[in-house]
Amino acid sequence: MKYLVDQFLDFIALEKGLSPNTRLAYQSDLLKLIQFLERRKTATLNAVTRKDILDFLLFEKEHGLEINSISRLFVAVKVFFRYLQQEGLLTQNITEVMDSPKLWKALPATLSFKEVERLLAAPEGDKPIALRDRAMFEMLYAAGLRVSELCNLTLDNIYFDAGYLRCTGKGQKERVVPFSDKASAVLKKYLEEGRLKFTEDPQNRCIFISRRGRKISRKTVWKIIKQYARKADIRKKISPHTLRHSFASHLLANNAPLRVIQEMLGHADIATTQIYTHIDQSRLKSIHEQFHPRVK
Repeated sequence: MKYLVDQFLDFIALEKGLSPNTRLAYQSDLLKLIQFLERRKTATLNAVTRKDILDFLLFEKEHGLEINSISRLFVAVKVFFRYLQQEGLLTQNITEVMDSPKLWKALPATLSFKEVERLLAAPEGDKPIALRDRAMFEMLYAAGLRVSELCNLTLDNIYFDAGYLRCTGKGQKERVVPFSDKASAVLKKYLEEGRLKFTEDPQNRCIFISRRGRKISRKTVWKIIKQYARKADIRKKISPHTLRHSFASHLLANNAPLRVIQEMLGHADIATTQIYTHIDQSRLKSIHEQFHPRVK
């Protein structure tokens, strides 16, 4: 089977003129497949079934591969099998009628309301670090910010009297997002009692500052949230984006209109926001009970 992979790689490099990087990507993906099949004691590629391919993709998904990477992996497998069929090396191309993994539902991880409360309370005390971290968590959850948007917030973006902030999202699109009185109080406390401990430079307008007096990085926020998740005894695999997902799903659970959630998240397409309707099963059940004519 490895010989056939090598033969295919030569074909795409020499006859199709694909770049060395593309060849390496195909090689990496297809060797993963071959190793998986060898562990299953599959003797030839003609013995491979659709279930084998699906099991392979699910194996990679369970080992942390993102859905977009799995989709690319599947494309490599399909192109390889098509080549084998065209060369008369495969009796039947079983991947021909298989759907792309892009069609699989990749639901984002969310926290329950109680888990969010535990995470927000995890940075305890009035030391500058705790004040900063608590304010970061509050803003991620209160405004549904992306981590890059949080890191780029400046003092000029916050309007405490009106209760909203301005942030710049994907595609340099600016949006206005309201945030709660509770988040406002936590942020004010950090700005008044904590931020000046990190920097006294009047030219530095960034809100969230690292220990070195610079704008905090996305990587640092990632590490901080992992640390506090352990402290809050949250066993789920979470990231700063988890608070954004939780913000959206909790708004939906409390009957916020999907279009409003779309605007607050800064999604260009409503289809991106609609994924949260798959998460909140309790809301779907209550709507079904309320409106279906055969329930009562």
